[in-house]
Amino acid sequence: MAKASTSAGAGKKADDPMIAKVEPLRKPRPCPECGQPSAREHYPFCSDRCRNVDLARWLKGSYAIPVTEDEEKADGFERDFER
Repeated sequence: MAKASTSAGAGKKADDPMIAKVEPLRKPRPCPECGQPSAREHYPFCSDRCRNVDLARWLKGSYAIPVTEDEEKADGFERDFER
């Protein structure tokens, strides 16, 4: 009886010539939180911890884009309604 095939890629080793030719999708970059090389599964972060630290900063409002009233008038949006 033939052995049943499992999911694609299961049982293949890193020394397999087909696996060895695969290039990463992105170059590893430094983690924006700690500076360690990023991990593919947590990109652009190195770990789930650093990803959660960054998310917590967004949720607390530590990261904000400043807006002034002059910028709102400069886009012309309010002028269109004043006519």
